[in-house]
Amino acid sequence: MKVLIIEDDKILSNTIKQIIEKNYDVEQAFDGEEGVLYGEQNIYDVIILDLMMPIKNGYEVLAELRKNKIYTPVLILTAKDSLNDKLKGFEVGADDYLVKPFEKDELLARINAMIRRNNRSFYKDEVVFKDLKLDLSTRKAYIKNKEITLQGKQFDMLEYLINYKNKIITKDQIFDKIWGFDSDTSTTVVEVYASGIRKELKKHGYDKYLKTIRGGGYMISE
Repeated sequence: MKVLIIEDDKILSNTIKQIIEKNYDVEQAFDGEEGVLYGEQNIYDVIILDLMMPIKNGYEVLAELRKNKIYTPVLILTAKDSLNDKLKGFEVGADDYLVKPFEKDELLARINAMIRRNNRSFYKDEVVFKDLKLDLSTRKAYIKNKEITLQGKQFDMLEYLINYKNKIITKDQIFDKIWGFDSDTSTTVVEVYASGIRKELKKHGYDKYLKTIRGGGYMISE
């Protein structure tokens, strides 16, 4: 699980990192512009966002991410505690709002709750790419209504790639999401699973849509 902290106060950002890094892989951005760049180029399970920042404020960061179809759950963490501030935060796309100063246990609880909600509701019951369909309730996959065989995490990996189709997903991102960054195995397992998925897709002429990006990772794309 990966969390992005967008906070210009480096001392506070590091404090937040120390609170959550036992449970999550953490990256930090220290101004709004950098935050947008990180949010668009990488994939996170949660973004923790300050409102009062240089270059771009938190409202502008969140609005830009949502405009660019980045639907990562966002927790606004700010000293701005008025009702109008909170309403504006939710209007531009925040999922939760926590006022500074905060209790570390509450911060962790809110992050965990956001991830649970996201895992239940972010994706639809069915993930579709052209005539390839993944039924999330039965964990069965079909191409033109013919069932294909995906074993265990092959299904999860393909689902992940389809949900972010046309976007390069690095091996590290896939590994962190599917196996967990604290897993005892290595990122080479991603290549093994990608090869297995490609062999199954090839039976139906769909291997051409699973692209290997040299030095980068993988992408599902037309």
